[in-house]
Amino acid sequence: MMWKSSVVMAMAMALPLASAALADLALQSVLDTAAPIFGPYKKITEGKAEWMKRYPDKTLLVHMNIPGTHDSATWNYTQETQDAMRGITDLNQVVVPTPEALRCQESSFIDMLNMGIRAFDLRYAFDPTNSTLIYYHGQALLSQTATVKDVMFGFYKWLDDHPSETLFLSFQYQGSTALYASNNAAVQMQLHSILTSRAARRYFMQNKDELGTLGAARGKITLMRRFDLDKLPESYTASLPGLNFSPSLWNDNGAEIVLEYNKDKGFKAYIEDYYEPLTEHGSSARENIRWKYNATVKNIRKATSKKYRNSLFWTWASANKISNDPPDYPRIMALGNGTRYTPFGGVNNQLVPFLKRQKGKRVGIVMFDYYDMPSNLVDTLLDL
Repeated sequence: MMWKSSVVMAMAMALPLASAALADLALQSVLDTAAPIFGPYKKITEGKAEWMKRYPDKTLLVHMNIPGTHDSATWNYTQETQDAMRGITDLNQVVVPTPEALRCQESSFIDMLNMGIRAFDLRYAFDPTNSTLIYYHGQALLSQTATVKDVMFGFYKWLDDHPSETLFLSFQYQGSTALYASNNAAVQMQLHSILTSRAARRYFMQNKDELGTLGAARGKITLMRRFDLDKLPESYTASLPGLNFSPSLWNDNGAEIVLEYNKDKGFKAYIEDYYEPLTEHGSSARENIRWKYNATVKNIRKATSKKYRNSLFWTWASANKISNDPPDYPRIMALGNGTRYTPFGGVNNQLVPFLKRQKGKRVGIVMFDYYDMPSNLVDTLLDL
């Protein structure tokens, strides 16, 4: 009967291997589906992919400089993408603006991660069938196949491969995606399910209303809740981890927003999100860039002050003036329009010398459009 025990032993050894192989295939299938938003997965450990390794575990997260991206999922929203999805988008019965008005990035999530980005701005709503949460910017459906749920597994896989790092994911409901769209109970229930799933409980920091040390957060995600679950019982909100930045308290187009995310301990966040300069119609791109730049550096200067050392700072360097004639699209605001009328470039270009002057100081989380231009922007922030 020795042969039987040998067979059993062989099967016992083979089953875990088969299960692991099957799990790998299942994960790869999910990552393939998520690729239109997350990008084709690739493991890179050099360069800025693991920049947090050089910081000790005791470092407080509020003392760190974190590069992030605004409307992160728009990177692949070209005219070709818009045309390819027009038949699906038409089901939403809304007019979709030109891609220039909506695109804010040019590289995928995986490239952002490997290039040092650690904070992501994620806008979600139901797809045209009102069944699945997907990514939008305004009326633009960014991918019909890459769901919010599937893309999360890209982040989870990346953290497994880079356990020294930590991420900040900001979720916000995107309105106006369809004629009859609303942030209803079904939308909120599905988001809650994604953020409290078995996988999410493993990868999201489970503490509420405070930020701890880098050591505790390595390999984890901090949830930045720019949404309410007001259509569900209060117990659903109570079961969510992370920091609460209710949209009801986030002043629209606010240059100086102060939110208390922990009332018991008095923890405050100082936020600049002045995304559309209130200049006169017909104002120049140079003027709009200057107004936005001034609001951005004002918040960063406050972040460098010892008075606010233990407060959270979240600065959005992103902007547009689409209502202008001609429109100042996100790319123009970030990089200038390439003419003599914007001789100093856009907000990104002008931030580089400003950030270099902040050497040795905390600036907090800074969200960029077109973060990879100029090429030394993220490096400058990380080298402070």
